[in-house]
Amino acid sequence: MNIALIAHDQKKKDLVQFVTAYQSIFAKHNLHATGTTGLRIQEATGLNITRYQSGPLGGDQEIGAMVAKNQMDAIFFFRDPLTAQPHEPDVSALVRLCDVYSIPLATNMGTAELLIRGLDEGLLDWRNIARENNKKNGK
Repeated sequence: MNIALIAHDQKKKDLVQFVTAYQSIFAKHNLHATGTTGLRIQEATGLNITRYQSGPLGGDQEIGAMVAKNQMDAIFFFRDPLTAQPHEPDVSALVRLCDVYSIPLATNMGTAELLIRGLDEGLLDWRNIARENNKKNGK
């Protein structure tokens, strides 16, 4: 599965710790991340991660484009609800795309726990079917 990892500055440490804790599960999947977040996770875990621009420079939009093309299966986006983000419209657009395309999105540690455990138990296997149907229909 293709999994995106994104975190606002005040949440990067939390996401790095989360990915480290579940490294054996994440290692089974294709990981994508915005710039600094991806680098920090790579340095802490050694996992192979495709990195995009940082969020404020368009990384959220790059991942959003993958969602719109049905190329992303789950997103872990640890958001900081207490700090204003200069790229909030991009964040809102990404969240909206996840809703439009039914992409599981964890924005905090509690939801991330449920999503990672579901991923490990095969509860997101329906995404494989969705991708195959899109390929058959030329999407």
